[in-house]
Amino acid sequence: MIGPSLFSLKDRLALITGSSAGIGFTLARGLAAHGATVILNGRDKRRLETARASLADLGVNAHVRVFDVGDSGEVRQAVEDINQSIGPIDILINNAGMQYRAPLEDFPEDAWTQLKAVNVDSVLYVGQAVARHMIARGKGKIVNICSVQSELARTGIAPYAATKGAVKMLTKGMATDWAKHGLQINGLAPGYFATEMNSALVQDGDFTSWLEKRTPAGRWGRVEELVGAAVFLCSDASSFVNGHILYVDGGITSCV
Repeated sequence: MIGPSLFSLKDRLALITGSSAGIGFTLARGLAAHGATVILNGRDKRRLETARASLADLGVNAHVRVFDVGDSGEVRQAVEDINQSIGPIDILINNAGMQYRAPLEDFPEDAWTQLKAVNVDSVLYVGQAVARHMIARGKGKIVNICSVQSELARTGIAPYAATKGAVKMLTKGMATDWAKHGLQINGLAPGYFATEMNSALVQDGDFTSWLEKRTPAGRWGRVEELVGAAVFLCSDASSFVNGHILYVDGGITSCV
């Protein structure tokens, strides 16, 4: 197959975790624009319904599922419910994540526990639950949201970088175990994007100046610039791409 249909997501059902706002919501909107039926996930039903209403204004009829991706029992129950009440999940984007900034020597233990649960445990729990069904069908796409911090360190966020490094290697491990069943599991790694989670950094003139000098593209990324990469990894266009981490970072990982 060669042509635009290679990137079509028509008749595909996509679950995007942590998708009530930010990157997750933008990816859900982007996948829907390419034909996918999307399921929004989060823990706050009100925010999810607001997101669904925003998509409805664009002509997208999205589904909502409220569950905690860091709770393996909730994840298994939710995935079973989706398969029974909506349909088989063709695409999973493991996007749920959090950040916590503090000097490493003073980093709180409870924050470390929460970071691991949201950023790493969720990728395993949701990935496992969804992959079991994909393996039985012999096909499926899983995209784990990594980070430029999967590759690079920066002061004040060592624990976050550790979790995103773990997601990178978990992605490669998933591909190693599940590619033989017809699944493609890859990572999408954003660089520095102007999102709600990064709002303090965006407003910090010194940091923005550093970033513009450090990044070959010379600017912050716009969340819409992640959609093309996500569609590629979720579509038939990436049928022989497995265990790859696609950095969308304005070139920052290319520089020493």
